[in-house]
Amino acid sequence: MRNQELNLLMVFDAIMTEGSITRAAERLSMTQPAVSNAVSRMRHVWKDELFIKEGRSIHPTLYARNLWSQIREPLQELSSAVAPESFNPATSKRTFRLAVADAVVDIVWLPLRKIIEQEAPGINIHAIPYTIINGEQVLIDAEVDLVIGANNIEDPSVIRSEYLYTPKYVCIMRPGHPLAKANLTLEEFADAEHLLVSLSGDITGYTDQVLAQHGLKRRIAMTVNHFSAVADLIAESDLISVVPPTTLEKAIFSGKLAVTKPPVDIQGAQLCSHWHKRQEKDGGLCWLRKHVNSMIKDHAERHFEELKKRFCGAKAA
Repeated sequence: MRNQELNLLMVFDAIMTEGSITRAAERLSMTQPAVSNAVSRMRHVWKDELFIKEGRSIHPTLYARNLWSQIREPLQELSSAVAPESFNPATSKRTFRLAVADAVVDIVWLPLRKIIEQEAPGINIHAIPYTIINGEQVLIDAEVDLVIGANNIEDPSVIRSEYLYTPKYVCIMRPGHPLAKANLTLEEFADAEHLLVSLSGDITGYTDQVLAQHGLKRRIAMTVNHFSAVADLIAESDLISVVPPTTLEKAIFSGKLAVTKPPVDIQGAQLCSHWHKRQEKDGGLCWLRKHVNSMIKDHAERHFEELKKRFCGAKAA
């Protein structure tokens, strides 16, 4: 392969990875006109439009997608073999994209920003919406660098994972709610009007499976697709909800919400960080994973004792 063809492939890979000519130019330390000129040469050499512009976005053609599926991993391996990437947080100008739920943003973004301001002022962090059903695919398609979500990866040979913690689920409601008590019965729980946080759009969850085993069914009166809407909805209505307490800790620990144990054992899915194997030795992503994973683990451990105190208070009430 001639050097010119290899250079075009490197530019092509950057555009596909970033989904933008502007971001690809930043990634490659090139000017935007230089990347645009490279795209023109690609179209001439490969005889395909490659990228279709729609508004401010570009969409790869079928030829481009097929080509990228064949070259992206070999290019990554070649780059690592010839020039292993060294990462210096103090001088790096990289942008990382993370697929995360809003609850993770609440936990991680502020302390992460403080570290970036101190250690890595050129690093950008962008949050991408996370849903349970797309976590693996966005890594395969290189739409994100890191996913924080449920441990539901189907192909561990391609997607790498690190266990963070297993959420403990609680039942929340407004203070003064008739069910705000320590010994909530299964029947009372099933008869209540429930708010479900559904990142996937499904209107049933593990709680419904457990209730069905007891011959019971609950009413899902409302659903939301992010945790930030939950506190006000619960605090100002008769809805109840089953949630991991780390997602609503401020509202719980401030007394805005009452909390008790569900009358059934709700086994939460393991929370993990996930990344593609092609970035296994990426120095920048290793740096980011270390900080993000540590923050989430420390946060979960720190608040476990506080949660136990809340339950003790509920039992005494």
